Amino acid sequence: MQTKQNYQRMLDKLLENPANHGKRLLLHSCCAPCSSYVLVYLSSYFQITVLYFNPNISQLTEYNKRVAEQKRLIEALNQRKETVYPISIIEGDYEPRSFLDLTKGYEECPEGGERCFLCYEMRLRETARMAREGQYDYFTTTLTISPLKKADKLNEIGGLLSGEYGVPYLFSDFKKKNGYLTSIALSKEYDLYRQDYCGCVYSKAERERQKAAGNCGRECESDNSDFNSEI
Repeated sequence: MQTKQNYQRMLDKLLENPANHGKRLLLHSCCAPCSSYVLVYLSSYFQITVLYFNPNISQLTEYNKRVAEQKRLIEALNQRKETVYPISIIEGDYEPRSFLDLTKGYEECPEGGERCFLCYEMRLRETARMAREGQYDYFTTTLTISPLKKADKLNEIGGLLSGEYGVPYLFSDFKKKNGYLTSIALSKEYDLYRQDYCGCVYSKAERERQKAAGNCGRECESDNSDFNSEI
């Protein structure tokens, strides 16, 4: 039986080495709330450039709202005295048709399944490509902070893309060490817009079904303490 990797321990070991401090990190971000803890945590160790690349978001108004919040958060964090290395941002291309084409035939997949894995890979591949192009030292994603995203799968994809593009992948499980709960607190501190679905048309439809059934508590919207068991 294969031993489950402790990705947080891997990250801790890397961060313990002063030779890694000050290196350039290209960080894919799915949204401001999920990035909040990651940026506060890693800006003490890396020169971070956030890549906001999320063509899975189905509506332009929603996309614009989320990217504006990301930029507002970064501006605020750069004013914190605790931020050792200033944070910058690159906005990737917004082409929702690319996501729909990629996931054609997977429309009926449940959330958290193969359709989501394709979305993970699409966003991480662009991050790896841009990390190689920009000669970054590392690349990674904020997605592992969500209790609803599969950290093992994200790290598996990141590791494979690292080999393909020749840029080290920063393995992570950002929900650990109370990362997810800290992101909720930071979202409240900075009054961030907290969406209740990941962004794609399929997750939005699923969220609407949950609301109609009286269910609540998912994605960045949730403050559900049950998620603490995964931290």
